[in-house]
This record gives sequence, C-alpha cells and structure tokens, in this order.
Amino acid sequence: MKQVETSQRIWRQIPRGVWVLGGVSMLMDVSSEMIHSLLPLFMVTTLGASALAVGLIEGLAEATALVVKVFSGVLSDYLGRRKGLAVFGYALGALTKPLFALASGASVVLAARLIDRVGKGVRGAPRDALVADLVPPPLRGAAFGLRQALDTVGAFIGPLIAAGLMFWWDDDFRSVFWVAVLPGLLSVALLVAGLREPEARTVAVRRNPIRHESLRRLDRAYWWVVAVGAVFTLARFSEAFLVLRAQEGGLALAWVPLVMVAMNVVYAASAYPFGQLSDRMDHRTLLACGLGVLILADVVLAWSAAWPTVLAGVLFWGLHMGMTQGLLAAMVAATAPADLRGTAFGVFNLVSGGAMLVASLLAGLLWDSLGSRVTFLAGAGFAVLAVLVLCVARPPVPPTDRAH
Repeated sequence: MKQVETSQRIWRQIPRGVWVLGGVSMLMDVSSEMIHSLLPLFMVTTLGASALAVGLIEGLAEATALVVKVFSGVLSDYLGRRKGLAVFGYALGALTKPLFALASGASVVLAARLIDRVGKGVRGAPRDALVADLVPPPLRGAAFGLRQALDTVGAFIGPLIAAGLMFWWDDDFRSVFWVAVLPGLLSVALLVAGLREPEARTVAVRRNPIRHESLRRLDRAYWWVVAVGAVFTLARFSEAFLVLRAQEGGLALAWVPLVMVAMNVVYAASAYPFGQLSDRMDHRTLLACGLGVLILADVVLAWSAAWPTVLAGVLFWGLHMGMTQGLLAAMVAATAPADLRGTAFGVFNLVSGGAMLVASLLAGLLWDSLGSRVTFLAGAGFAVLAVLVLCVARPPVPPTDRAH
C-alpha cells in the first residue's frame, strides 16, 4: 500500500510537459507501428523482398535516425531551444506516411523509411533533452520511464488497429497504411498546442557544442555509458525479425501484427515501474538483469516457430525493453552536463545506430543463409558478451549531480 502511495505521489510530481511529450510519442507510435508491424510482411509477400533486404532496410533506417540525432542534439544545445526541432521532426515523420501506401518496390520503401527515420532522428535528442530539462534529477528515471511507457502504449495500439483493419479489409496493406496518416498528424498538433518549453538558458556567447573544449566535458562516466549502449545494441536487432518468425509458424497475415501488440503491452506495462526502480537501484545491475531476459527471449525464439513458443519469446523481449530503454536514457542524462544533454544523447545514439545497422545486417544474412534459429542464437551470444562487458568493465565513479 505504501509503495502504491509513493508511486502516485511521484506521478503527481512529474511535470505536465512530460505527459504531453508522452502523448505525442504515443500518437506517432500508433501511426508508425500500424505500418511497421506489417512492413516486413508487405515487403516479403507483396514486393518479393528477401530477409537480407528487410534487415538492410531496417538497419539503415534505424541507423539513420540515430545518426541524425547527433546533429539535432548539437543544434538544440547551440540554440538553447528544443521544441522547434521536435515539431519539425514529428511533422516530417507524419508527412512520409503516405509513401508507404504508394510504394511499388523495395527502393520506395527504403526511401520512405529513411526519410521517416530522419524525422525520428531530428526529434529524438531534443525530446529526450526536454524531458531532462523539465524534471529534477531524483525524478529522471520515473520521467523517462513514463514517457517510454506512453510511447509504447501507442506501439501496441497501432498493431492492434492494423490487425483489425487487415482482417476487416481482407489483407489490404495499402488501405491500412493510409489510415496510419491520421494519428501522425494529430501528434504534431498536440506538440504544437500542448507543450510549453522551459525558458532558454541565458548564455553570454553561444559556443559550438562539438568543439574539443566542449566535448572534453563529457567525462569517462559518460563514455562508459556510450560503450555499454553500443554493446547492448549489438545484442538486439530489429523487431522486424520477430514478425517474420511469427509468420514462419504459419500465423495468418491478419494476425501477425498481434506479435507486436503482445511485445508492446509488456513493454508499456514494465517501462514506468522499472524507470522508478532505476532511481533507487544500481544501474549496472538492472541492465545486466535486462540482458538476462533478452538472452532468455532469444533462446525461446530459437527453440520453435510454434505460436505459443513465439509468443513467450516475444513477451520476454518486451520485458527486456521495458527494463532497459528508459534506464539507458536516464544513464545518459545523469552523466552529461545540462547544456550538453542534446549533444550527449546525439552521440550516444550515433554509436548505437552503427551497432544497430551491424546487428540487423548480420541478422538478415544469418536468416537467409542458416535460418531463423541461428539468427536468434547469435543474438543470445551477443547478449552474453554484453553481460561479460558489464561484469569486467566497471564504470567510473559518476558525478554527484550533473544538473548544473
């Protein structure tokens, strides 16, 4: 009872702006996941693409988003303002959605994914930095967990709507893609009207955040987080392969998006509680536990393509996401100076983007040459390596407070 009361008190302390950012993320994820939960199947069954092509497109798309975050984060630090960049990024993502409905080949899908992910990259670092700007250090884990939870609510509502429409419209991919345009536009409207950005920092002279003198202020504790995040990302390839694994088990096309629904229900339910826990628990220990759950997910998914087994693996995958994604964001915020948070998130995501590209390409190659079972066993192997890195490479002593 006391724990529930504490949780409710923390919820009330989280600023309204964080809730708005969570709602914006939720609406955009409804839009994006209506498409992404069907896109691997659309590419393989309608456009005739291979698993390697799926891995290449997904890897390039996610890497593009993470690379662009560097520049948007740096720009938001230089300007001392973040909302405008976030609005532009969400608007770009919303306006690319019709391209998926119009796609006639894999090259159009690739172009649409890249432009869409540029939008994600533009908004990502400024949005995360906004969360850190809006809340005091003792609430950061809970705030990032809350935003991630709301984001993930959209990530399971989107595939749920997609599955219903696919069933209703007899597997008409393109009609579902057109419907996805609406929640994307609503997310932009909510951000424009609902968020008031904190007052800009007063600085005598604007400085380039990526000058050598500025980057030197990102100390060893921050770079340790970057290194851990990269190794962690190598162990976690694109969720597109979860969708393909479900199809291997003979699941009807209309029901395959429910795989993403199941994953994201667990993700959404666990992100906020684990975000709160990260404010009180050793970060390295919690991250290692999340990697342990990822290993379990990979082993289960490698075991069988039967629907009950795939479902169990997907649920474990969602749990590991809830345990780790908000935690990594909080770790970056805790180790970066306030005026370099956008840059810090951008650099972190640049390195993670390279790792995501490598992981997805490797997953696609293994899938085409050796089969899905080997793909998931390789993911488990990288996760074991990440745990070993956590055990061997002890973090530097973190600063007591990087809020100022």
